[in-house]
Amino acid sequence: MRYIIENLSEEQILEIDRQGDVVNCGVTEYVADAGNEVGGGLVLKRYNFVAPLIEAGAPVTAQTDANVAAR
Repeated sequence: MRYIIENLSEEQILEIDRQGDVVNCGVTEYVADAGNEVGGGLVLKRYNFVAPLIEAGAPVTAQTDANVAAR
């Protein structure tokens, strides 16, 4: 989803992937870009945010991606 919304290149999205796993139920938040006069847009505010999970006492978990290309 970030790839599309943020218009990222393949290298940028692969770098995000190398930085760590996306946690289950982690929050990704965007805000409207008021400075963009051509149709607005969204700007990433936070990614992989887990404070609500921690506050609720829920475990923060991640699951690795299945290697479906090798099948």
